[in-house]
Amino acid sequence: MAARGARRLLGSLWIALLLGQPDPAGAARSSSQSPAGSTVRTFTPFYFLVEPMDTLSVRGAFIILNCSAYCEPSPKIEWKKDGTFLNLVSDDRRQLLPDGSLLINSVVHSKHNKPDEGYYQCVATVESLGTIVSRTAKLTVAGLPRFTSQPESTSVYRGNSVILNCEVNADLVPFVRWEQDRQPLFLDDRVFTLPSGALIISNVTDGDGGLYRCVIESGGSPKYSDEAELKVLPDPEVPLNLVFLRQPSPLTKVTGQSAVFPCVTAGFPTPVVRWMKNEEELTTEGSEKFLLLAGGSLEISDITEDDAGTYACIVDNGNETIEAQAELAVQAPPEFLKQPANIYAHESMDIVFECEVTGKPTPTVKWIKNGDMVIPSDYFKIVKEHNLQVLGLVKSDEGFYQCIAENDVGNAQAGAQLIILEHAPATTGPLPSAPRDVVASLVSTRFIKLTWRTPASDPHGDNLTYTVFYTKEGINRERVENTSRPGEMQVTIQNLMPETVYVFRVVAQNKHGPGESSVPLKVATQPEVQLPGPAPNIRAYANSPISITVTWDTPLSGNGEIQNYKLYYMEKGTDNEQDVDVGGHSYTISGLKKYTEYSFRVVAYNKHGPGVSTQDVVVQTLSDVPSAAPQNLSLEVRNSKSIMIHWQTPPAGTHNGQITGYKIRYRKASRKSEVSESIGGTQLFQLIEGLERGTEYSFRVAAFTSNGTGPATDWISAETFESDLDETRVPEVPSSLHVRPLVTSIVVSWTPPENQNIVVRGYAIGYGIGSPHAQTIKVDYKQRYYTIENLDPSSHYVITLKAFNNVGEGIPLYESAVTRPHTVPDPSPMMPPVGVQASILSHDTIRITWADNSLPKNQKITDARYYTVRWKTNIPANTKYKTANTTTLSYLVTSLKPNTLYEFSVMVTKGRRSSTWSMTAHGTTFELVPTSPPKDVTVVSKEGKPRTIIVNWQPPSEANGKITGYIIYYSTDVNAEIHDWVIEPVVGNRLTHQIQELTLDTPYYFKIQARNSKGMGPMSEAVQFRTPKAESSDKMPNDQALGSAGKGSRPLDIGPDYKPPMSGSNSPHGSPTSPLDSNMLLVIIVSVGVITIVIVVIVAVFCTRRTTSHQKKKRAACKSVNGSHKYKGNSKDVKPPDLWIHHERLELKPIDKSPDPNPIMTDTPIPRNSQDITPVDNSMDSNIHQRRNSYRGHESEDSMSTLAGRRGMRPKMMMPFDSQPPQPVISAHPIHSLDNPHHHFHSGSLASPTRSYLHHQVNPWPIGTSMSHSDRANSTESVRNTPSTDTMPASSSQTCCADHQEPESATASYLANAQEEDSGQSLPTAHVRPSHPLKSFAVPAVPPTGSAYDPALPSTPLLTQQASNHPVHSVKTASIGTLGRTRPPMPVVVPSAPDVQETTRMLEDSESNYEPDELTKEMAHLEGLMKDLNAITTA
Repeated sequence: MAARGARRLLGSLWIALLLGQPDPAGAARSSSQSPAGSTVRTFTPFYFLVEPMDTLSVRGAFIILNCSAYCEPSPKIEWKKDGTFLNLVSDDRRQLLPDGSLLINSVVHSKHNKPDEGYYQCVATVESLGTIVSRTAKLTVAGLPRFTSQPESTSVYRGNSVILNCEVNADLVPFVRWEQDRQPLFLDDRVFTLPSGALIISNVTDGDGGLYRCVIESGGSPKYSDEAELKVLPDPEVPLNLVFLRQPSPLTKVTGQSAVFPCVTAGFPTPVVRWMKNEEELTTEGSEKFLLLAGGSLEISDITEDDAGTYACIVDNGNETIEAQAELAVQAPPEFLKQPANIYAHESMDIVFECEVTGKPTPTVKWIKNGDMVIPSDYFKIVKEHNLQVLGLVKSDEGFYQCIAENDVGNAQAGAQLIILEHAPATTGPLPSAPRDVVASLVSTRFIKLTWRTPASDPHGDNLTYTVFYTKEGINRERVENTSRPGEMQVTIQNLMPETVYVFRVVAQNKHGPGESSVPLKVATQPEVQLPGPAPNIRAYANSPISITVTWDTPLSGNGEIQNYKLYYMEKGTDNEQDVDVGGHSYTISGLKKYTEYSFRVVAYNKHGPGVSTQDVVVQTLSDVPSAAPQNLSLEVRNSKSIMIHWQTPPAGTHNGQITGYKIRYRKASRKSEVSESIGGTQLFQLIEGLERGTEYSFRVAAFTSNGTGPATDWISAETFESDLDETRVPEVPSSLHVRPLVTSIVVSWTPPENQNIVVRGYAIGYGIGSPHAQTIKVDYKQRYYTIENLDPSSHYVITLKAFNNVGEGIPLYESAVTRPHTVPDPSPMMPPVGVQASILSHDTIRITWADNSLPKNQKITDARYYTVRWKTNIPANTKYKTANTTTLSYLVTSLKPNTLYEFSVMVTKGRRSSTWSMTAHGTTFELVPTSPPKDVTVVSKEGKPRTIIVNWQPPSEANGKITGYIIYYSTDVNAEIHDWVIEPVVGNRLTHQIQELTLDTPYYFKIQARNSKGMGPMSEAVQFRTPKAESSDKMPNDQALGSAGKGSRPLDIGPDYKPPMSGSNSPHGSPTSPLDSNMLLVIIVSVGVITIVIVVIVAVFCTRRTTSHQKKKRAACKSVNGSHKYKGNSKDVKPPDLWIHHERLELKPIDKSPDPNPIMTDTPIPRNSQDITPVDNSMDSNIHQRRNSYRGHESEDSMSTLAGRRGMRPKMMMPFDSQPPQPVISAHPIHSLDNPHHHFHSGSLASPTRSYLHHQVNPWPIGTSMSHSDRANSTESVRNTPSTDTMPASSSQTCCADHQEPESATASYLANAQEEDSGQSLPTAHVRPSHPLKSFAVPAVPPTGSAYDPALPSTPLLTQQASNHPVHSVKTASIGTLGRTRPPMPVVVPSAPDVQETTRMLEDSESNYEPDELTKEMAHLEGLMKDLNAITTA
């Protein structure tokens, strides 16, 4: 690691020299070009040549949004609309032009369908380089042509001015023109229009008299206003008072636009108009900016921000003077004062992209990286309002960064490229060694002070500077801090997080470059408050359709007495979390909704307050019958013998389970007692056939779940046809059509076609001004009248009516009508609503309430007024409102985005009177679970540590709230159920995580899931990563121990000829062993070989003499104890190695020589591996049972029952657990074996009883002798958070199927051999996270009871067997999260030995099954071998 740090800093120095940068750990270089003479990559020009602009269009027109980007190679262009990518491949109206522009043919726009209007953005991508986005362009489509006000007939004195109103919507103004006597009117300085569309005629002459009307031409047929007559009167004989016909009104304009302040007056003599700006005379003569129009109006062209101010119009005719003034506000779109610059940088550096913008209103700035929004975090920060700071650079930070500035009137973008440089070799010359004795001399909650000594290579160190690299543990982003002056050997790291582990390393640097890195130092900052930890083992289960019980345990780190618990729960998908105080460790919540998911969490309280919350557990109440009937039941008579039934599901929340089908009941209306029933599937329709002609039938439908049938709908009836109607041709023309016009509507009535034998499915009504094809309405075949609403008064409409069926539409019938004119004058506006309030109900719903001052005090609405609510997101660039009408004083706004700020306002309308919009109210919707997975998931191997990988990712695009955490799932089987994957929790402000101790050369699959305060989001797609094949040379020494399978690595395959090293390094715990000379080793090998041959002979003899009857007896006996074998741990096809049997047979002789047949088992506090305390399920029972059936010879039923009867005599052993810091969550997952279950033994395994006994003799752990630190860590690590249940030897099957030996020996033999030889079986083992991912611990072997074994220390051999000696490749693993601080002593059952008489009886029973001579010879031979081995051992 030190060498790696040295290489990194040498590279920093090289590139610093290359870039002319004095400090390699300082700020990165900003440049738009590559450094001269360097071999580093150059910046790639990548920018937009043309960007889309805001566009106004009309219905039916075609438009082009221009976009073109430059890069080599050519970029790929895509388009987004309202933030979502457009699929242009299958779009027949929108298409991408070769230069990247977007063509939209025949713009579609109607009242309820506006697919083309919105915000468009061009996205350019170059593979392997990055992505940039253009500015956002708004496409506005002019609405339907409507007049807000129309011109009215008037008269005017010659020489005066006149105004003819024609008010239209702002987006229609460009399409308005005027006609005089139905001829186009030409505009000039005397005759001009205002931005609202009104016409001003100044210095009126006789030729100005006539009929005037305004025309809207926005595609389709033009729309004409009413005609107004203008009469010109001769000059009056007497002076007339000055009056304003139109005063200047406040204006808001964007820079570059023009503005007109109207100042239109009437009076005699003709007045003179002058203008003032900010109380100073305004000179208009000869000015290019200010133009005085005829009549006195002022036009300002090419507006700048300097033109803002107060403009006053002063009118004087010699007799009197009048004055009016108005404000001009000027807005400016965003403009860059300083654009981001391209940057070269090294990993671990901090960089800042600068971006200065101006605009009015002040623009907001956001940053985009490769097309995706940069979400501020610990390492991506917005500084000085607009600049982006990236801390601790990593390679994945490379790419294009864009500064997007936007305000109410526009947006702009500017980008820059970041290139991460590779490190280069250092210059020649001696480099300093690693600084010594790096310590944290001061540790606080938010800062740490580090001190160190000079490197050994430079004891004085006066000319050395030092660089401190630091990072959070598990984060791959290193930060850098430099000492302030040469020779200084301390630094204070600020702005740290409380109770967080940081890793520090220090590098010295001389004139030749950076030297070696110090050994990493881990330091944890202080916690701020001593609060309880999370309550472990929280579980929830449903008792009924309306109740759930939740249980939990006491927090492992209570930090004092726990006073009480608070149980929080809420319905999944809502934001209404409720809580209840609980004194104990369980609680049952009733009154819940049926078949509904609820989430639960528990918080413990001590005297300091609430502690850490548990993770949410989600459980669903049980299902029940539906509580409501299906909705909207309808009948459609198909013909004389069949009726089609349609319905909809019962209302949401009343299903109470999964609806599995529907029951349809029907009967003849005349015979109510005869009911037929039809069972339908989950579809929402059913065709009932085989009915009688001309008969009325009644139908009802009910939904059912697996619990039963819910309530049915009311009966509804329909009558089958007398005879089948013809549907091979279209219907005939309706027999009559009548229209009755009103002011804004026309009532249409009709009669059906005379030919009743042709099927009519409905009627199509077309209408429009001058043409019936503008709008079409379709109604049911039963309907005979319809009211066409929202028409224009005094307009000529053509109406058509056609009958239709499945073949097509019939012949139309035409009629025309003129709507009635308006007779009421323009009303005065109403008062706007007051007290508008927004109440947030959920993640997508807000209730708006208000009061209406024009109503009585009781706020009761008695007239036909209605209210319009409008809302939009509170984003300056978003000016697009949504609206809805209501007749009450509140409105429920739905379908909103989660965690988004909205603004709301209300107006009231009564008849033709409307108010202005009210004051705005604001509300932010609640958060929702993320609806998209984390993105950009990458997995890389950590340099120099092939068994450690680093997972990186980016937050979800749709986080729907603040991300509070991530869960990494990983497995070696991509097709495994998700609950079988190992999980890694990560806090929400981190986007990277390290997973250590993986198996080499193994493919792993990774998924990531994000969570916020509302729950878990979807998982990302699985990412595959194969770990490297070989370990690197710079691995830590204790990772190199042989047979480290216990740490997740794969054991070495050691052949049968393997000879262990002569040193004692292979003893179970690394303690030294006396070296054996070569002669003794030779004797052992020869002895083992002879024993193996004997065992083969014995097995052959046993197998040939097995009888079917004994097998049946054994199976019956075992099944009676075990019950059914549910799990797949069978060993039918696995033949045991001969050594297994030989091992057990060897143990028969020392049993008789035991000095104490019933040694006393004491409660001894001894740490053990997790296997000893793992609960054993039925698969273990089945395993042992079938194994021993197939491996052993005949056993009598007596011997089995005797051992079974002694099961209760086993004493217990107490085990303490060391305190451990809290860690993330625990869950259990099986991981399927990837290897052959038959493994070779290596030096640490129990190859023979003699070998294992030797280990116990050389390296015992006496009671009361403390273990070394490393041993203690190993042993305690594996038992954290293990359920305190009964131990493995306590399983009934072991007792049932025990061999002819003491239970202790039987158990020990099974543990040692079954674990070694068939590790592919589903044995439960503890899997500790997060320190050892995918790490399995084998069951430690219990040694045989040797003749020299001291029975007073019965548990010592359990300690000396290391888990790593027994590789296990198919295990259930537990991913341990919140690990225990302390655990009470745990009882562990250890079998006791039966007495001598029982052993003798077992031997007698055993011998009775075989020929006495053969057994005697075999036993004599075994005794000889045991004596030889004992002699070798003693020597």
